[in-house]
Amino acid sequence: MTENKEIGVYHERQVKELCALHALNNLFQDQKAFCKKDLDDICIRLSPDHFINPHRSLLGLGNYDVNVLMAAVQTKSCETIWFDKRKNIKCLLPENIQGFILNTPSEYKWGLLHFPFKRKHWIAIRRIKDIYYNLDSKLDSPESIGDEESLFLFLQKELENGEKELLIVVSQEVEQAGTWRRNSDASGNLSTSSDQHSANETATSNANLQPLDDL
Repeated sequence: MTENKEIGVYHERQVKELCALHALNNLFQDQKAFCKKDLDDICIRLSPDHFINPHRSLLGLGNYDVNVLMAAVQTKSCETIWFDKRKNIKCLLPENIQGFILNTPSEYKWGLLHFPFKRKHWIAIRRIKDIYYNLDSKLDSPESIGDEESLFLFLQKELENGEKELLIVVSQEVEQAGTWRRNSDASGNLSTSSDQHSANETATSNANLQPLDDL
C-alpha cells in the first residue's frame, strides 16, 4: 500500500486474490474504506445458507465476484451501473461519475506455476486533481491516463476486448437522477440534458449484475 505524495494518489498493490478489495480502496482513495473481513461479511450476507460461499474463492482467499463489489459500493452511498459496450463511450459524463471499475481477464498462476485458464481481475480508474489514473493493483505505481478525452480513448480501447466489462460508480443521487450520461436525440447526437432512466439500467438493490438495454 503506497501513496504518491507528489501527486496525492493512494494506490494498493496486489496481495493474494484481493484485487477486488484493492480496487475498492483505490477507487475511494482510502486505505480504510474496506478490509477483507468487510467483503467476507458481505459474502455471508449474500449467501448465508451456503457451506461453500459462491461469491469468493473456495479457500476464502479472495477472488470476490461482482455482487460483492456492488454491495460494498452501496455501503458508501454509491451505486454501480453496467456499461453497455454497444453504446458510444462518449455518452458518459465523467464529471458526474465517482470512478470506474474494469473487469478484465487475468492469467492464473500459483508461484512459478502457470495454468491454461484465466480468471477475472478488478481494476479501479478515477479522476484525481483533473487527471484520470489507472489504479490497477498489479501496477508498481499509478499510471496517468490524462484528461477526459484520453479517458474515453483508454476505455474504448480496453472494451475492444470482448471479455472485458466496465462498471460505472456514481453517487446514489446521480444514479437516481440519471445524470451520469448524456441523452441521444433523434439524429444520434449526444446532449447533456438528463431524463429519468429506466430501472433496468441501474445496479439493483439486491446486488445482481444486470445488462442495461438503453444506456
